[in-house]
Amino acid sequence: MASAARKPHIIVFANEKGGTGKSTTAVHVAIALAARGAKVAAFDLDHRQRTMGRYFDNRAATVQRTGRALPIPRHATHDGETDARFEELFADLAHDTDFLVIDTPGRDDRFGRLSAARADTLVTPMNDSFVDFDLIGQVHPETYKVTRPSFYAEMIWDARKARARADGSTIDWVVLRNRVQHIEARNMRRVSDALDQLAKRVGFRIVPGLGERVIYRELFPAGLTMLDAGEFGAMGLAHVAARQELREMMGALALPDTVLPQVA
Repeated sequence: MASAARKPHIIVFANEKGGTGKSTTAVHVAIALAARGAKVAAFDLDHRQRTMGRYFDNRAATVQRTGRALPIPRHATHDGETDARFEELFADLAHDTDFLVIDTPGRDDRFGRLSAARADTLVTPMNDSFVDFDLIGQVHPETYKVTRPSFYAEMIWDARKARARADGSTIDWVVLRNRVQHIEARNMRRVSDALDQLAKRVGFRIVPGLGERVIYRELFPAGLTMLDAGEFGAMGLAHVAARQELREMMGALALPDTVLPQVA
């Protein structure tokens, strides 16, 4: 486990587009790791929406209201303005921690860029559409072949090179296919093919994420996740399918050592 001398594994969720399920996925990853017994801290950089912070506040309120023991990571929200406050909170959350999960704003943000450069695992959730794909690459309008990486992909590429020069570390960039809907098979194939092309050019991994399910929105007011089966009462097929998605996603993220969660 981590100690004061050990650097935590830093997981940064970053996407300059909103509506990709970024915060929901970040919360589920943090809780999954904590439920496994890891020391987990969470850092919300979006002081405007504060979705991750509100999620954990709701979870704490549920614990207080029900008296049930639910794992809650240490967490803080940045003010979005000062470098000193960012470094103070980052250092505090990274201390004596196995995993530090950082949720960045759905817009260009300098603290988000700074966090991405420090990531060990950089997760970019995206929906299965060329609107979202445009963040990382551009395609020909007729053939759908990738014509070039986008500014964002080039920024991540530069951050990875700078990180390698600075301390010899690598950033594992993961593109997470969230909210996949099985209704436009041709579009899904085109997006999938474009992702495969771009992955070979700029070096990210493609991982299955969480589906488009109402249950995720319903869990937010109580701060619950798909791991909190005991709080649901009867579990329907949607719950079972969602837990399977979470299990597959956590396995595909390939986070380090023995604290990798096993979702039952």
